Amino acid sequence: MYKKSLSYPHLVWMTLFVVAPMLLIFFYAFTHSDSNGAAGFTLDNFTKFVEPLYIKVMLNSIWIALLSVVFCLLFGYPVAMILANKDRRRASLGKKPGGLLMLFVMPMWMNVMLRLYSWLTILQPDGLLNRFLNLLGLPQVNLMYTYSAVVLGIVYDFIPFMIMPIYSVLIKIDESVIEAAQDLGANKYKVFFKVILPLSMPGVVSGITMVFLPALTSFYISDFFSGGQFMLIGNLIEKNFKNPDLRNFGSAISIILMAFAFLSMHVMKIFNKSNRQMDMF
Repeated sequence: MYKKSLSYPHLVWMTLFVVAPMLLIFFYAFTHSDSNGAAGFTLDNFTKFVEPLYIKVMLNSIWIALLSVVFCLLFGYPVAMILANKDRRRASLGKKPGGLLMLFVMPMWMNVMLRLYSWLTILQPDGLLNRFLNLLGLPQVNLMYTYSAVVLGIVYDFIPFMIMPIYSVLIKIDESVIEAAQDLGANKYKVFFKVILPLSMPGVVSGITMVFLPALTSFYISDFFSGGQFMLIGNLIEKNFKNPDLRNFGSAISIILMAFAFLSMHVMKIFNKSNRQMDMF
């Protein structure tokens, strides 16, 4: 009885701040208010989303999220592999691993807006990047308020979520498996593609999920780096919720986005499961 009572604060918290808001979103998504303020059932909030303008916003959001995942994977996997190799050597020497990983975790303790504002000093027209290009005699580049800047901001903010799950899998790979592959004549490329990469796929799938979904729904990064010049799905939801007259449509978009997120997670789960079955054979 004592242990069961410890869960009551958590249940109250989840009910007030998770279940209740979700029920409100579903209520607003399937209702509309008439001139008298009475709510009535409708599906117009969902059919409105099929308009070309909103479909374009959704496709742009998916494209930027996919680009962010690709860059996070391209930069994050080598970093995770280097960190895992370093910590594996430290562990073999009796030292505590995980110290280098803190270099990527510590910036996450800082407020995200402060970290994003630091990029202004780099990307703005008279920033550090263009000053460096001037020193080299190269033409200036204009990255601020572009899709490239948004992708850069998302990669910068979410790349630790790609590194950590891959690192956690790589660090657990048995060194004897790699040594066995090398003893059988496999060079370093075959060892990577035939042994390390397949064994690390659960971490890769987890990292893709942890980056893709937040990147798809993020609004503060796109708003900061785009200067409000273009809109992604997260900005569209924020704009609709700020206007009480449009919160029904904003709730419908939230449910559509939620369904897409669950679908993405299900696809990743199937891929991860099939990959594990292949490893068994």
